[in-house]
Amino acid sequence: MMTKTEQLAKFVAQTKFEDLPENVVQTAKMTILDTLGCMLGTVVADPEKARVAFEIVKAFGEGDEACVVSTNLKAKAPIAAFANALLGHGIDFDDTHKEALTHTSAPVVPAALASAERAKKGGKDFILSFVLGFEVAVRVGMVVMPSHYKFWHSTATNCTFGAAAAAAKNYGLSEEQIINALGLCGTQVAGLLTYLEFGDHSKSINPGKTAFNGLFSALAAEIGATAPPTMLEHTRGYSYAYCFEEPKLDNLVRRLGTDWEVVLQNSLKPYPSLAASHSPMDCIIRMVKEHNIKPSDIKKVTNRTYNTVASHFSNYDPQTVMAARLSVPYCCAVTAATGAGGMEQFTEETIFDSTVREVLAKVEIIADPELNKLYPEKFPAVVTIDLNDGRSFTEKQYYPTGDPNNPIPPEGLKDKFRGLAKGAIDDDKIEKVIALMDRLEEVEDISDLVSLLTK
Repeated sequence: MMTKTEQLAKFVAQTKFEDLPENVVQTAKMTILDTLGCMLGTVVADPEKARVAFEIVKAFGEGDEACVVSTNLKAKAPIAAFANALLGHGIDFDDTHKEALTHTSAPVVPAALASAERAKKGGKDFILSFVLGFEVAVRVGMVVMPSHYKFWHSTATNCTFGAAAAAAKNYGLSEEQIINALGLCGTQVAGLLTYLEFGDHSKSINPGKTAFNGLFSALAAEIGATAPPTMLEHTRGYSYAYCFEEPKLDNLVRRLGTDWEVVLQNSLKPYPSLAASHSPMDCIIRMVKEHNIKPSDIKKVTNRTYNTVASHFSNYDPQTVMAARLSVPYCCAVTAATGAGGMEQFTEETIFDSTVREVLAKVEIIADPELNKLYPEKFPAVVTIDLNDGRSFTEKQYYPTGDPNNPIPPEGLKDKFRGLAKGAIDDDKIEKVIALMDRLEEVEDISDLVSLLTK
């Protein structure tokens, strides 16, 4: 009987592009476009973080295998993937898989792209390697979550396996080599949640190292390095070490090749903040607009929601832009104060604005046991705004904008890409990227895409 790791390896090795359902291909293309936009958006919105990524590439020494977006830098594939993944998670505008709670595409898209460049692959290979890497990453995440999230940054840890799977597919690794690559991943995973309080660079560096570790593992396995063959299910392996309850090992292979997680549970973001903030932001924006609420009118904002928001995401004094992105109270306050939740709501000027801070002091987060039962299938919020004149308004939302049950239409995602990419690459290249993504499966050389993303 095959082990679960063997089943995953067989799935990665044997799945062909033609095996992907059409809706999976189309969703994957829009998810890739969204991630590329996030990578480019960090260059514009957080140039200091981008500088860190670029300087690390230079410190390791340039190579000739893969490119770093928005630059003329080329590097060995693991280093290029590191930089692009750091950028992909740099403004917290990237996707979220609900059950695994991973920003899966931030490390997996760069891993698939860099390895496709190194292996001189085409669009079909890029799409397929991304989809397979995504599947592996979130299935590992669904094994160890939610207790894993007590300490561990699930994007940084679980997606290491997905990055390796994507690279392994592009490198043409055998099933045995893929097993070794997954085993090597298990000894390298890292990434802590300490950043939640500080909003520092480590949050973005984590998925950068994830992409690097995944490509390193695939490369080492290609060369002939060996690793424990049951790293995922061994009692001294990854799942038992990184889970604080009994790991749900069946999730590794449940309906593998039938249920495609990139379609079923992946959310693309309408706002550049953590996914937990999006349902209340949706509610508040509707109420502010419908009732013409001014900041001075507000007596109290109450967000009843699920437990993790109160335990992990309720920083009432964010001191950096990233800390603000990770604070549900701040996100509630800034949308109540401004009626919007765009990039301009997450600047240093805005987070220290006196009006926003006054509203922030009026926000209360309440963990509701009944709403908690709905999570993670739903990201529920019931928001009440009490006004000084005695009026009170309540809105509820269980599926935030961008959830598979409440999706952003393709044209909306293309507009998001346009806004994020502007200033990082030339305007004419922006439209060419969008047009190329529509026919990505027809592209024979991935460098056709890469040339549009670089200088």
